[in-house]
Amino acid sequence: ATIVIFFPPSPVKMDRERGENEDNLDYSVANVEKALHQLYYDPNIDNKNLAQKWLMQAQVSPQAWQFSWALLSPNKVPEIQYFGASALHIKISRYWNDIPSDQYETLKSQLFNQIACFASGSKIVLTRLCVALASLALNMMPEIWPNAVGDMVKMFQTESSDVDGKARCMALLELLTVLPEEFQTSRLPQYRKGEVRNALAQESGAVFPLLQQLLQTDSPVFISQKALKCFSSWVQLDVPLLDCECLMQASFTSLQNAELFDTAVEALVNAISQPDAQRYVNTLLKLIPQVLQLQEQLRQAVQNGDMETSHGICRIAVALGENHSRALLEQVEHWQTFLALVNMIMFCTGIPGHYPVNETTSSLTLTFWYTLQDDIMSFEAEKQVVYLQVYRPVYFQLVDVLLHKAQFPSDEEYSSWSSDEKEQFRIYRVDISDTLMYVYEMLGAELLSNLYDKLGRLLTNTEQPTSWQHIEACLYGFQSIAETNDVNYSDVIPGLIGLIPRINISNVQLADTVMFTIGALAEWLADHPVMINSVLPLVLHALGNPELSISSVSTLKKICRECKYDLPPYAANIVAVSQEVLMKQIHKTSQCMWLMQALGFLLSALQVEEILRNLHSLISPYIQQLEKLADEPKADKLVIFLQLTAKSIK
Repeated sequence: ATIVIFFPPSPVKMDRERGENEDNLDYSVANVEKALHQLYYDPNIDNKNLAQKWLMQAQVSPQAWQFSWALLSPNKVPEIQYFGASALHIKISRYWNDIPSDQYETLKSQLFNQIACFASGSKIVLTRLCVALASLALNMMPEIWPNAVGDMVKMFQTESSDVDGKARCMALLELLTVLPEEFQTSRLPQYRKGEVRNALAQESGAVFPLLQQLLQTDSPVFISQKALKCFSSWVQLDVPLLDCECLMQASFTSLQNAELFDTAVEALVNAISQPDAQRYVNTLLKLIPQVLQLQEQLRQAVQNGDMETSHGICRIAVALGENHSRALLEQVEHWQTFLALVNMIMFCTGIPGHYPVNETTSSLTLTFWYTLQDDIMSFEAEKQVVYLQVYRPVYFQLVDVLLHKAQFPSDEEYSSWSSDEKEQFRIYRVDISDTLMYVYEMLGAELLSNLYDKLGRLLTNTEQPTSWQHIEACLYGFQSIAETNDVNYSDVIPGLIGLIPRINISNVQLADTVMFTIGALAEWLADHPVMINSVLPLVLHALGNPELSISSVSTLKKICRECKYDLPPYAANIVAVSQEVLMKQIHKTSQCMWLMQALGFLLSALQVEEILRNLHSLISPYIQQLEKLADEPKADKLVIFLQLTAKSIK
């Protein structure tokens, strides 16, 4: 191909572009190639860094207009060609104002020629050239180049003996795909962005029929995939959802093709999620049956352990429900259709298996339940009553599903999990806890009653042994709600406090949750001190287990803080157990400090004589150790002991 040299700007503009001390730098083709070789192949990292810095300066230099085109020569390797294409993009996107207007058409023609040359060549170079032309088009739209997109389509649809038809089609699709992406990251002034966005949205009429044609014919998979990516890119320009109907239908059809599945999911999610889509309620209503038709494919995927397919279908269902729940709720005559979509999302929430080992889908749905609840509760009172009749049972079902998903796996399975999987599961349970806390605002006292009845049945069922996982999950539900909501009015808490001592605590996870649940009820215990004796022995017993360090110490601290005026009868026992635990040094320093704070709360409510007696027995061992540590050269342990003592005195 003939290389046309684009002449640089005037010397004045060249001087303005130059950085300090760059006048004498020789940014020749040969030097650029040497620097690129050094960047890619020199084993010395310092040399690589120097080469990279020099090349970055070269890209923004006036000489870049010369060496860029030369580097694109067909006899160069892709790494060199790529740098040439990138330099062109930088010059166009960052220094547009330095390009004389009478050179626009020449530059446009050169870029079209280069893209045609690389249509059958290196894909990474082709992409960079397309990005450069996209940047040129964005700077010229809409005044200088009013029909830019239509011209691009016509240019590549013109028969050319030099370029294969499929390669030409792929080059056009690449150009059309990167155009909206380049717009999203462009440095256009804000007022220009609005103009260009509108111009691009109007020109979707030149793109969508082409994509539709490619997706509805027997195109090769790689072309269909590229067409779907192009559609996915364009819908993010807020193209009216009405204009997307045919391509969305084609995307739903593409979900049946395993090779197109992921790309089709991305296109559908992007189309459904665009903010302006809620204006097109009729189109949204048409989408619900199409999403519901995916349920059989979803069930098959779950049955076959195909996590990618189930994840993708769930993303589509959640995108529709989460982004448009308000608009769809308001279509009262279609309430059953929307309820069917809600139930499909419920299936995704309760998808079998443990997160994140057996499934990664259920976590996607949690935000939907927040959104739906917010939208229902935002209606005026009369309308809200009607919706609650339909959706309160749904949310009670959701609670059951979430408690099931929060269950730990068997001890054997859990021990086989990696530390990263255990951490992801912990975070997932926190997300479930937050959801339960939020749902309580809708379901209220009836939710606590349901949880209490469930726990009661689990603990009193003598015919069928209950796994600790079921009991732990139910308690976790109580803990989630009690931690952040005022449950003092609830008439089931006395029963819960009575049930806790009946739990056979044979597992660390269960013991942790028992402790945290008691801690969450500390304020309630302050109002009902007669019940303290039911749970305090459990907490003091747990203090001696280093595996329960955080849960037991934090729970005792909460009880001592909230119930300190009701604890004098138990003070001697609490101090004795705490002192024994501290002397054994089975807890980390931070937990020891919490424990001293707990004892500080406890002692502050006693008579002066009792304070001094307990303080003496508590601190005497530390005084002896301080005397020893004071004579040692290292001060680390001394500081720690001083901190511990200070916590109790405070």
